[in-house]
Amino acid sequence: MSNLVIIPILLPLFSAVLMLLFTKNMKLTRAAAAAAVLLNTAYSAFLVWKVYSETPIVLETGGWKAPYGIILVADYLSVLLVLAANIVTAAAVFYSFHTLNEKLQKFYFYPLTLLLLTGVSGAFITGDLFNLFVFFEVLLMASYALIILGGTKQQFRESLKYIILNLFSSILFVTTVSFLYSVTGTVNMAQLAQRVAEVEQQGVLTGIGILLFVVFATKGALFPLFFWLPRSYIAPAPVISALFGALLTKVGIYSILRVFSLIFVHKLELTHSFFLILAALTMLAGVIGALSTHNVKLIIAYNILPAIGFMMLGIGTFSAEALAGTVYYLLHDMGIKAALFFLVGLLTMHAGTSDLRKMGGYIHSAPVLGWMFFLSCLVLAGLPPFSGFIGKLILLKSAMLEGHYIVSGIGLFSSLLILFSVIRIFIGAFWGEHTAPKQPVPKTAAASAGVLLTLGVFMGIGAEWIYPWIQVTGDWLYDPSGYIDSVLKEGTE
Repeated sequence: MSNLVIIPILLPLFSAVLMLLFTKNMKLTRAAAAAAVLLNTAYSAFLVWKVYSETPIVLETGGWKAPYGIILVADYLSVLLVLAANIVTAAAVFYSFHTLNEKLQKFYFYPLTLLLLTGVSGAFITGDLFNLFVFFEVLLMASYALIILGGTKQQFRESLKYIILNLFSSILFVTTVSFLYSVTGTVNMAQLAQRVAEVEQQGVLTGIGILLFVVFATKGALFPLFFWLPRSYIAPAPVISALFGALLTKVGIYSILRVFSLIFVHKLELTHSFFLILAALTMLAGVIGALSTHNVKLIIAYNILPAIGFMMLGIGTFSAEALAGTVYYLLHDMGIKAALFFLVGLLTMHAGTSDLRKMGGYIHSAPVLGWMFFLSCLVLAGLPPFSGFIGKLILLKSAMLEGHYIVSGIGLFSSLLILFSVIRIFIGAFWGEHTAPKQPVPKTAAASAGVLLTLGVFMGIGAEWIYPWIQVTGDWLYDPSGYIDSVLKEGTE
């Protein structure tokens, strides 16, 4: 049964390799890509059911017992995130059929997308830090190719900044992992949790933990390391922006959540208090950036940052409920960010520009797009009864119970500014004097955004059924003994 864990990694990887054989046959390539993502999504849903109905699954690759071999762990957190990543990728594949020109599709868009999914899924499932680094590099290699797909001057300029910063953080990552290995003698995360606890997290280990945090904060775009993100994410085609916004920064946040709830949990007054300060600053930086521009794509890109701040608020608060809120908000944000990038991509295609000042009156020519965007704004900002409201309610309630009133107030204030920043796109683009559109809105592409938007609405309205699953995950993260036992017990049997 343990072999079930590796399938969400191998299926997209093998599909990507096979598609290289017939990538010039676009009809066959599209069919293969659609089949691969749908099959992987269905399998990921099955894996979620399997883990939640029975127990987390640990795979010891090559028969090497933990902690000596490469370990893959399908636990409550990883399987949820793998499922969310597959849903977003499936929506992106179908969205690309009618929004990405055939020339770009032929330049290996679908194999690269599946390679990106391979790296993201592997990062979520891996049980040791070195392989987390390996899967980071897999997804980054795919993103390096995707960000320049199209070859515009803006893409080359922004990709240079994106690649250099990620190369630096990758060097720091592997160096820090080697330091950690030299001190503890292991890179297995479950065994690291044991050994760091045994030595009571001395100063050198806290220093290593901070270095790891800098790596993950760079990849997750926390303040002040976010400067590379907004313009880099809007440089490629909208479908690629959606994949980046929904998946890449979330792997960085997942890494912080995993490492600082499992391994480095013995100096909360230092590490997690620092997280709360960064959470507040990241929220403010994001909303200020979103309000400072008239580029509709850039507004959505800047709104990635406040969401990251809310997730850091939960990690910094560090209670079972706060961690559950972080997971809930993480799942919500993956879907709604992809949906917003899809919708803004359709809006700019319809208008022929991304400048909000040159738009207006599109509610007449694209009413479905307009009302879908309006509903997305409400979901993003966290108005009841949508998923954003549930996630923020849990996070802010948890933070206030722990006495973090200032950062909670900043969170509430930033929510109002988030709503204002996106609702002005709706007012500016869809009301006022009608501007002649350049292209019609493809209905099938809008349907991809509609699926993700529907899931966001359901996560809010159906919170009574969904939240108990998330609470199990929050309890699992808050008490890491279950994770440690699941991994290391296998090695002692």
